[in-house]
Amino acid sequence: MGMMAEFKEFAVKGNVIDLAVGVIIGGAFGKIVDSVVADLIMPVVGMVFGKIDFSNLFIVLGKVPEGTSMALADLKKAGVPVLAYGNFLTVAVNFAILAFIIFMMVKQINRMKKAEPAAPVAAPATPEDVLLLRQIRDSLQK
Repeated sequence: MGMMAEFKEFAVKGNVIDLAVGVIIGGAFGKIVDSVVADLIMPVVGMVFGKIDFSNLFIVLGKVPEGTSMALADLKKAGVPVLAYGNFLTVAVNFAILAFIIFMMVKQINRMKKAEPAAPVAAPATPEDVLLLRQIRDSLQK
């Protein structure tokens, strides 16, 4: 079988197509969760903790050039090394929410699946030596 034929067989398998659809939907769903975290949850969390904007929590690790504002975006643009732990907190909350939502989805899908009855176990084939011994026994009984 040629390489192209093997690739075609691989690419059209159901699992590969399902995976591709899952990745596309997951990417779009990730953007929704990003928006929920950044636009809905983090502002409320920031207000609870004293009107803190998590996106601007950082520690400057290098020298700041004169005339550069102390905003995170401006510091990054100027090439100043910063430890942006506020962004990390936002991403960590984002991940926790996304992981919880996916857990709940998988839990519901598993609940909706019908439990398939176990296939009856086929009796193992009788070994050839046992069959021969039975034939000998039957011949002796006659």
